[in-house]
Parts: sequence; structure tokens; C-alpha cells
Amino acid sequence: MELTLLGTGAPAGLPRPDCPCAACATAVGADARAATALLVDGTLLLDLTPGAAFAAARAGHSLGGVRQVLLSHPHNGPAVEVPAGLPQPGRVPDGRELALLTGHRVRALPMDAPGTGYAVTGPEGLRLLYLPPGAAPAGLDENGEPYDMVALDVVGRPDALAKLRAVGAVGPTTDVIAVHLDHDVPPGAELRRRLAAAGARAVPDGTTLAVGVYEDVPDVPRRTLVLGGARSGKSVEAERRLEAFPAVLYVATGGTRDGDGEWASRVHAHRERRPGSWRTTETCDLVPLLAADGPPLLVDCLSLWLTDAMDAVDAWDDAEWASGGERALRKRVAELTGAVRATRRTLVAVSNEVGSGIVPATASGRRYRDELGRLNAAFAAECEQVLLVVAGQALPLRG
Repeated sequence: MELTLLGTGAPAGLPRPDCPCAACATAVGADARAATALLVDGTLLLDLTPGAAFAAARAGHSLGGVRQVLLSHPHNGPAVEVPAGLPQPGRVPDGRELALLTGHRVRALPMDAPGTGYAVTGPEGLRLLYLPPGAAPAGLDENGEPYDMVALDVVGRPDALAKLRAVGAVGPTTDVIAVHLDHDVPPGAELRRRLAAAGARAVPDGTTLAVGVYEDVPDVPRRTLVLGGARSGKSVEAERRLEAFPAVLYVATGGTRDGDGEWASRVHAHRERRPGSWRTTETCDLVPLLAADGPPLLVDCLSLWLTDAMDAVDAWDDAEWASGGERALRKRVAELTGAVRATRRTLVAVSNEVGSGIVPATASGRRYRDELGRLNAAFAAECEQVLLVVAGQALPLRG
């Protein structure tokens, strides 16, 4: 089964008309995208968009062989003109299946937002799933067979990808293609990085893909360390890296602080950002979690883990530090980094980068700064990917 992406952008396209934002300003050349429309084997058109016939011609195809046009979502603005020779567009009712004379079968899936998803099975049995913009499946069969290719709004609805993974509709060999791309993410390297973290990719308009060919599926880093200063956006970046995966275990190392309203406000803000399918545990005992099998872990953050570890060995007292506290802390750090090396779980950890600021005025403050720098370096050595977040921008240091 062959899929040609006549457009891969949001319904208004990218750049948006008359939008002055930085993403739209840089969406030029291969990064400019028309509204998403998919041509399947030259015979089935999913979404009719302005200029579809010209887009097909530029891609080396014709719409002359199209026998069915299906719409996935409501179209705002004036009605799109139907090119001569094309059948009138329609929609398949949710749950119904449409059989084409070409041997393709199209099943309509209900969504949690206005629109219809389409599961297309080709004559050879290959399977494609296409979801409308801003929507996720409203119900899926558990333990279903994975699709060969999925095209969906990865940036706008990463939870849709998480739902598909949770029921087995997306597996390790599924080619996940990002469509309906809008100006939420700057195009180019930043878009590719974010999609790769979700196990997805974007292709330029006019690209033709062979469904069932898997060599281009990006490898998701198994262990990632996200560094950054205060309010740099490091926690948001870490959460973003796992929001397309189900049943993530969020490990909060800060605990609770009775009577501290500002801390409670921070904790509440973090909880509100997390997907509803995630679970939370408050602990600094990370080694058993890393040793156990299970869903991805998000540890936020290592700097608070270090505070707890230094409290445990009384590292703030110079005499205790010299008489055994330093050795005890080194042992704890070695146990943690050894567990990171051995873990089979997907792991994203957050830590503060404090070594670039003012030198602390106290000996204990300098000790903490030095030990956090050593911990970050040791932890980073065990990770496939390391990011530094500055002013909300993630800079890859490794991977």
C-alpha cells in the first residue's frame, strides 16, 4: 500500500495566513505545509483540501483514479471546490466499514472531538490509521494488532499516541507520521527532535511512503537526563518527552513540606500538567524502581534526591563529612548510577544545573554545588541523551 501526503499541515496550513509568530516566519521551503490530505494507492483520498489536484501533480500523481473521497473533520471557511472528475466527498458513520472495488476496506473510528478516524486495510492486508486534527480515539479494542502506519496529530494530541500504544495499536515497528502540523513548535530541528522523542517523524509535503517499510522509524532514547536552571523549562521538557507514552510513573523526590504554600503551589502546577493516565509516587528510593520492570519513569528531580542523600549521611557537618560521610555519599551515587546503567525501563530524569551561577557563600552550599555537579556528570555518562534547557529551549548535549 502506497501513501502520498499531499499536505501535512494544520487545516489553516503552515505558515498560517497573516500570522506574525516566529514559527510561521520560519516555515518556508520544505517546512511550509498545506492542509493535511492523504492519497492512498491513487484511489482513496482522505480529506479534500484546496489545491489538492496541483499538490498531487507536483508529487507526480493524478487524482484521476480516485474512486472515494472521505472527510475526517469539519472544514471551516468557504466550501472547497471539488475538482472535475472527483466523486463528492463524504464521511463514513462511526463504526461502519466501507468496502471499495479496489480491495481496500475503510472502517470509521469514533473520536473524542469532532471528526472521524479512518482505519484503512489494503488489498495485501497492510493497515493504515489516519486521525483528524486535535482528536484522539474515543474507544479502541484492547490487545489489537498494531497498525503498519499511523498518521495523526502527534504535536497537538500526544495523548492520542499514548492511547494507541496502551492498547497495542501502535507497536515498536509502527511508522508514526506527524500530520496536521501547526505553529506550536518551530519547524526544522526542534520539530524533528520532539517527534523523535515520541517515536514519530515528519515528512515534507508531496512525500510518498510505502506502508509497512520500517527502516525510518526513529529509536526513542531509553535513558535521558534533562538539565537546566531554575524556571528554565526543564520539567516541562522532561514531561513532554513522555507524554506520548501510557502509564508513566512520575517519581517526585521532593516530598511534602507542611506549611509551605509556595511549595504546594509548585507541586499542584506540576500535577495539573501531567496526563491523567500517569501515576505518581513520592520517594527517593530510586534503585528498586530502576531494577524493576514496568512503564517509563520520570524522576523529578536528582537535585532533591541529592539533598535527601546528603541529609542521610550528615554531609553538612564537616567532621561527619571527613570521617565517613563523603565515602557514604559516593557509595549512594555509585549505586544509583549503577542502577541507571542496568535498568531496562525507559527513564527521563531532571536535575538542576547550578555550577554556572554565584559561588555559594557557605561551605555546605559549596559542597552541595560540587556534589550535584559530580552526580550530574556520573548520571549523564549512563544516558543515551542529555539535554540542557535554557530559556525554554532544549539544547542537545548528547544523542
